[in-house]
This record gives sequence, structure tokens and C-alpha cells, in this order.
Amino acid sequence: MTGVARAAEGMWRGGSRWVLVGLLFLGLYIPFIVYGVVVDDQPLWRKVLLVTGLVVYSLGWLAMPFLVWVDKPVRTRVVGSLALTAVGLAVVAGLGLGSSGLMVYVMSATAMILPFVPAVVIDGSVLVLLVAASFLFGEVGSDFDQFGTLLSVSFGMTFMGRMLRANAELRKARDEIAALAVAEERNRLGRDLHDILGHSLTTITVKAGLARRVLESSGDVGRALEEVREVEELGRQALGDVRATVSGYRQVSLSTEVVGARAALRAAGVEPDLPHAVDNVRPELQEVFGYVVREGVTNVLRHSRATRCEVRLGDTWLEMRDDGRGEGDTPSGSGLTGLAERLRGVGGRLAAGPLPDGGYLLRAEVA
Repeated sequence: MTGVARAAEGMWRGGSRWVLVGLLFLGLYIPFIVYGVVVDDQPLWRKVLLVTGLVVYSLGWLAMPFLVWVDKPVRTRVVGSLALTAVGLAVVAGLGLGSSGLMVYVMSATAMILPFVPAVVIDGSVLVLLVAASFLFGEVGSDFDQFGTLLSVSFGMTFMGRMLRANAELRKARDEIAALAVAEERNRLGRDLHDILGHSLTTITVKAGLARRVLESSGDVGRALEEVREVEELGRQALGDVRATVSGYRQVSLSTEVVGARAALRAAGVEPDLPHAVDNVRPELQEVFGYVVREGVTNVLRHSRATRCEVRLGDTWLEMRDDGRGEGDTPSGSGLTGLAERLRGVGGRLAAGPLPDGGYLLRAEVA
């Protein structure tokens, strides 16, 4: 279900509950007022206007969740609240200040659906207007109980509205976090598959080409079969790596990558000058440096046409050089981009580019 659909569903459910509660309260209160208007001794046109105003006021309040609920722009909600407030005040003016309790509906709704400042301004203005009218028309004593109710309900609904908006923001943030998590997992999977398949398929291609050249040049079937067996083993390893990556359990070892790099370089006719131990590298950097070796060797085999490749290691840095044409994966390519992302995850950075005297340098360093 999309975020829009969830929001619509939440609004519908909230509005439905609002209508059920509203029907209960209006059903207990409004009919008595309508009955009082009907039986009162006053002109018919006045009765019609008052009953019409009560109906419009009641229906408007019931419709508020669907018209100006919290997902609407603030301006729309303010306009809707002001319109219904005006209708309510007109009804109270027609019925008399003794019916000021009717304003509790629109004042509570305004406090709930508007931000704090507009809600306080609108509801406070209504309350001041009613109190002033009571003083002017000498009904202060009989109306102050209603004014106290209006004040307390408005304050309560204001804080309830803030809570509802905070919950809505939390739901929105949760959805955004979930979307970011999905995107991050997609990026991780794409990056890992690139690193695995790029290196494995390059090595398989080199091994298969070597077997073909052996058969074409010397006919040494035994050596060619040995290369083919290694191709088969590499294919099995690549398949296992892909499965482990998809399941999220694959771990890269720097020592294993150095051993594999030496074999791959020799098969391609590139002289490897690689360290025989990696103990001087900090343990928490061994995995990410393993990815650097894997990607660097893949680029050497694919692009460089080098005859020699060397790797040097420090506790927080790794350098890989070759004597090829000074070409490698471009800075915007997915391989080096993935490496840069991995290194940023451990507070490191990546530098890659051709050397002045020829060849190519790949350096990873963690501060």
C-alpha cells in the first residue's frame, strides 16, 4: 500500500469515527434546540432561518474531517474553520447567548485541526466576543458556566490536535525511513553483485582464454584441463557468493582476496607484487580493503594491459599500482563509486587516476 493510500485510509477512518461520535452528540442535543425553535412564539421566517442554520452548522461540523482535515493546507483549514465559526455565531445570535454551548463543536474542531497559533487566535476571539456580548446584554452570571466549558474543551482539543499531528509526522517519518532502508538495501545488493560478478566473470574470462591459447599453441591438454577445472571452481564460488550476497551474509576477507588476486593476475600474464600477510591492516578495515583489492584487480584485468601490478598495505591505507596504459574505471563508474561509498561508511576516502609516468594508482585511506 502506498503512502498516499495509507494517508487516505487513515483520514477516512478518522473521519468515520468523527461522524459516529458527532451523530451521537448532535442527536442528543440539536433536536431539543430545533424543538424549542419550532414551538417558540416567533415568525415563521425566523424559525426557518434558525432551523436551516442549525442544520447547516451540524452538517458542516460532520463534514469537517473530509473537507479540512489535518492533511489539507493550513490556509484551507483556516478558511473552513472561519466559515463554520461564522455560521455558529449567527445561530447563537439568533437563539440567544443561552445557546453559546453550541460553539463547543466548531471551537473543538478548530483547536484540533489547526496549528496552535491560528487555533488560539480563532477560538480566543470567539470566546472574547461571547464574553463581551454577555457583559453588554447583562447575562454574565447565566453564561459563565458555558464559557468555562468552551475554554476547557478548546484547550483540551488543542493539545489533542498537536498530539494527532505529531503522530502523523511520526508515521510519515517511519514511512520515509522504510523507503530509505529499501533504497539502501537495493544499493547494497547492486554494489555487492557488481563487485562479485565483475571480478569473478573477469577471472573466468581470463582463465578460459588461457585454456584456449594453450590448446591453440601447444596442444597441452593437461594444462588446458587444469585451467578449465579452475574456471568451473570459480563459477561455483561466484554462484555461492551471489547467493550469500542476496541473503546478506557474505563476508569479504582481505587475505582471501590477495590470494585470489595473485592467481588471477598470473593467469592473465601480469606479474603480481602482492603482500604475503595482511596482519598490519586494522581488523575493522580488512573487509573494505578486500573490496578495494577485488575491484582494483578487476580493473587491471579489464582495462590496463599491464605487465605488473603491486599492492602495498598500511594499517589504515592501501595502494594498488600497475604499469599499464593509465586507464581504469572512471570516477563516475559503478565500481569506484561503490568503493567510495564503502569507504565513506568507515570514514575513509578513495583516490584513483593515471600516474604521470604511466600506469594507474588506486589508493584507499581511512583517517
